[in-house]
Amino acid sequence: MRVIIQRVLSASVTVDFKVVADIQQGLLVLVGIEDADNQEDIDWLVGKITKIRIFADENEVMNCSIQDVKGEMIVVSQFTLQAATKKGNRPSYIKASKPDIAIPLYESFIRKMELELGKKVQTGIFGADMKVALINDGPVTISIDSKNKE
Repeated sequence: MRVIIQRVLSASVTVDFKVVADIQQGLLVLVGIEDADNQEDIDWLVGKITKIRIFADENEVMNCSIQDVKGEMIVVSQFTLQAATKKGNRPSYIKASKPDIAIPLYESFIRKMELELGKKVQTGIFGADMKVALINDGPVTISIDSKNKE
């Protein structure tokens, strides 16, 4: 499972000209799922994302987590995070899970995130043509791959 987390001042997701998610300070989390992913990947990533210290403390040092700042979150499914770009110029998405595998894992990721944060997590719509808008704060953008724990 691969994620991109972006610290945002605000973010929103629009589908068919309707805003389906809208937050202020917090994280926009893009999630790409592959067939080899399981609950262990979800548990590890949720723990990492909820505790990662990328928000400023009173001294303007990145020393606070989303939980510390009581930030909001949007989670968006994004199969293109599983793109293979080694050969040619057209990315291959063969590693990206099909909906029958990806949707249950995506929903489990959201439920686990809500349990860890103790609040509702907003989402995009799985498989929809989404327009994602954000004001990246910093900018702070971090990629994490549960299969490559660095």
